[in-house]
Amino acid sequence: MNNRSEIAPPSFSLPHHLGPQYRRQAIERLKSEQFDVVVIGAGVTGTGCALDAASRGLKVALLEQRDVASGTSSRSSKLIHGGLRYLEQLDFRLVKEALRERSLLITRLAPHLVRPVKFLYPLQHRLWERAYVGAGIALYDGLAKLGGNPLPRHRHLSRRKALAEIPSLAAGTLVGGIQYYDAQVDDARHTLAVARTAAATGATVASSVRVTGLGQTNGRVTSVAATCLETGDEMEITTRHVINATGVWTDRVEAMAGNVEVDVTASKGIHLVIPRDRITGDSGIIIRTDKSVLFLIPWGRHWLVGTTDTSWNLDLAHPAASAADIEYLLRHLNSVLEKPLTKDDVEGVYAGLRPLLTGESEATSKLSREHGVWHTAPGMTTVAGGKYTTYRVMAEDTIDAAAKDLGGSIPPSATAELPLVGANGFHAMWNRRETLAAAHGLSVDQVERLLSRHGSLTTEVLTIIADQPALASAMPGSPDYLLAEAVYAVAAEGALHLDDVLTRRTRISVESWDRGIGAADVVAPLMAEILGWDDTTLKRELEHYRLRVDAERESQTMSDDQTADATRLGAPDVRRSGK
Repeated sequence: MNNRSEIAPPSFSLPHHLGPQYRRQAIERLKSEQFDVVVIGAGVTGTGCALDAASRGLKVALLEQRDVASGTSSRSSKLIHGGLRYLEQLDFRLVKEALRERSLLITRLAPHLVRPVKFLYPLQHRLWERAYVGAGIALYDGLAKLGGNPLPRHRHLSRRKALAEIPSLAAGTLVGGIQYYDAQVDDARHTLAVARTAAATGATVASSVRVTGLGQTNGRVTSVAATCLETGDEMEITTRHVINATGVWTDRVEAMAGNVEVDVTASKGIHLVIPRDRITGDSGIIIRTDKSVLFLIPWGRHWLVGTTDTSWNLDLAHPAASAADIEYLLRHLNSVLEKPLTKDDVEGVYAGLRPLLTGESEATSKLSREHGVWHTAPGMTTVAGGKYTTYRVMAEDTIDAAAKDLGGSIPPSATAELPLVGANGFHAMWNRRETLAAAHGLSVDQVERLLSRHGSLTTEVLTIIADQPALASAMPGSPDYLLAEAVYAVAAEGALHLDDVLTRRTRISVESWDRGIGAADVVAPLMAEILGWDDTTLKRELEHYRLRVDAERESQTMSDDQTADATRLGAPDVRRSGK
């Protein structure tokens, strides 16, 4: 087949457009300019730090060795929540803070990306459990109200009403239920939106740039040595301050400055993706397990099942899910289902690492989900721990600490009032979704899905379709994503590799039975036109993606972490010098 596409690459040139031209200019700025702050790590915490610093008027560079959100921030449970179980640990401050952030995200910062999700807590004991759990959820709603809760309050359900919500539950496993609301998010797309908002606010954002060392002058960190993993170019970036926001990589970056003050423990959590038709219901479920809690979360045409919580000391870049992990989740889920699921019902699996601050207990579920901020070396601040939901607070605390070191008059954080790209005008555009669908030859469902990923920037995707109607077709293997979104991912969202598009800009790698192999053959040529790939590069991208899928599939048949990890590492990273 002819793998070359004949599309006309779109041209986007606004500050939030992280396309090839933006990246070339960003690399030149890194080489030639001095920055107030260099942030290392483009997960949600790092992108949040870059946005916070840029919104205060600081000159900021954001560096990421792979793709934006390529680590923990694309592999979560996709929840924006207060952490109901932290109430049992009497961590009221953390819960209240997270619930306030949940309200901000839903109402102001990212209404296009964060939306309500309904949960059922099945009750297995009469009287005492309803009173105990009900009191906890009532307190949860009460704390949320203090921050301006936009979600409905909880309600108590009889067994009949609980089964009406989720008919697939085994009737003998519950005596009733309590329904409550939280929120969910596509974590990778949200993190990308934070990064793009940082760029729109003046930050220089550069992915595929690996930090290799920190330079010091008179004992103070004053520069960052880095390598562009796309070209091999080496550079020295001068800065007044460095922020280490690298999550599970924290210790390695600290060591570059001659310190390892922060002890971060990696905890592995895996999730299963199940087709929506395997379980009948309109609500998520939260149930207790022997080690933690288990979520069943509605996710478009799918369900997410998670999560595990086990210590991990193997490869940090590509944590592997083992057969034991998958069996653990299925066993606990099947304990409440009328019709048990098997491995054959699992269409996708993903694994991520939580960066936890070492606490009083060896059990990772007991380690602190609160964040910490430290001056780990003169000219350097480290932030670690925390919850996805409270990323903005973590960033604010980190830049507050850095500001003290920088000196001068630096304004306070402005991010609580700063909507992310795609938020402004979203509600008005949602109200016009039928008109937009008719104007561009799409179904209303397709436009709604575009709006839920791009918000008001959906107009930019629709412009691509208007110019090239063939790109209104769905990607092979997934009716939820349009070919125009693959083009937009490269032209405006900073995607540099096939992995970036199929794993983070979209979720095809875990939402389709073939893990995105069919889509890869169509998407790669579209990317090649915009990124200027020759036939050798195009072939390498396709081969790498197939090897990655094969390695992940095989690793998920291994009985333990060690063999799963070794198997997954059979497919090295596509970026040069990269692991």
